[in-house]
Amino acid sequence: MRNALANLLRSASALMLLACGAPPGHVHAAVTSEVFGQADGQEVRLYVLTNAHGVEARISTYGATIVSLKTPDRDGHLANIVLGFDRLESYLAAAVPYYGATVGRYANRIAKGRFTLQGASYQLTLNDGPNSLHGGGRGFDKRIWIADADGAANRLRLTYVSAAGEEGYPGELTAHVTYRLGEDDSLEIAYEAATTASTPVNLANHAYFNLSGNPGHTILDHRLRIPAATFTPVDATLIPTGEMRSVAGTPFDFRRSTRIGLRIGAQDEQLQFGHGFDHNWVLAPTPAKGALRLAAVLADPASGRVLEVRTTQPGLQFYSGNFMNGKPSGQGSVYAYRTGLCLETQHFPDSPNHPAFPNSILRPGETYAETTVLRFRTSKAK
Repeated sequence: MRNALANLLRSASALMLLACGAPPGHVHAAVTSEVFGQADGQEVRLYVLTNAHGVEARISTYGATIVSLKTPDRDGHLANIVLGFDRLESYLAAAVPYYGATVGRYANRIAKGRFTLQGASYQLTLNDGPNSLHGGGRGFDKRIWIADADGAANRLRLTYVSAAGEEGYPGELTAHVTYRLGEDDSLEIAYEAATTASTPVNLANHAYFNLSGNPGHTILDHRLRIPAATFTPVDATLIPTGEMRSVAGTPFDFRRSTRIGLRIGAQDEQLQFGHGFDHNWVLAPTPAKGALRLAAVLADPASGRVLEVRTTQPGLQFYSGNFMNGKPSGQGSVYAYRTGLCLETQHFPDSPNHPAFPNSILRPGETYAETTVLRFRTSKAK
C-alpha cells in the first residue's frame, strides 16, 4: 500500500512539473528536478525552486534536505548561504551533522531517550551520549520523502510516513514538509503531521547558515539578534533543567544585534556545557495561534546579506557550530570549526519530560501545524 502511494505521488509530481513548467525550448521553470542518486534501493531526487530575482533553493527528497540556498549580496552577486554537499553520497556518510535536513520525529534532545505518556513508558534510541537526539539513530533526516511539486505556486510538498514503533515512538505518524519560495525572497517551511496514537512531535529544519557565501569564513563576525528575554539553561549533557532564566547580564542576551564572536568566548558555565551556544531561547507568545513572531535576525556586514526568521514555534535553538572540525568522519564534518550556525525554530528540548514547557504531544484527530519563514534581504552599509 505504501509503495503504491509512493508511486502515485511521484507520478502526480512529474505530471505537475510538466503542466506548470515553461513551454518547450524555454530554459526557465519555477520548479525543476533531477536524479540525485540512490539510497536504500530507492531513487533520490533533487528539486530546484527559483524566483524572478534568482534566489534558488535546492531540496533533496533524502531527509527533506535544503542542499543549497542561493541569495544575492548587496552587489547582486548570488552565492550559497547554507552548508551542504554536491553529492548524495556525502549525506549518506556516517556522522554527517544534519546539514539542511528536516529532523524528527522529535527535534533536539530527549533525556535518556525516555518519556511517559498516558501511563505507558517509552524508550527511544540513544544516539547522543545518554540521550536521544533529533529522532534517534535513523530519524527523519535519513529517510526518503515522497515529493509533490507545484510549479505554479513555486512549492514542493514532501511526505514521510513513520511507522509505529520507529526509533521507539508510539503511533504511525504521517508528516508533511512544504517549501515555498516567494517573489518577496522568502522561503516558507510549513510542517503538518497526524498520528494514530498519542506521540511527541517536534519538526525542525537544521540548516547551517553562513551568510558570507564562503564556507571558508567563520560565522564569528556575523551579527545576531534574538528578541527573547529568557532561555532554558541546560545540564552537562545539554538537557534543560526546567528553569526559564533571564538573559539579562548574561552572554545569552542578544536582544540587540551583537557580533557573535564577542559573546562566544565568555567565561560562563552554560557556554562550557555546550562548548559554545547550543541552547533554546523562549520566544514571546503570539497574539493568536498560528501567528508568526520574529525569532531572529542574522546579518553579515561584509556581504550585506540579512536573514530574518519568523515562526509560529515557541522556541529557537541557536547552535554555533561547536563540534565542526573539518574532518570527513567522527563527530565533525568537512567544514571547519564554526563556519556555520543553526537557528532551529522548534518546541523546547525534552518537552515530554517538562510539563511546564509548551505542549509537544500530538493526539489522534489533531493536526500538528507549524510554519517558519526565512526572509532574505540586504543592507547597504558595511
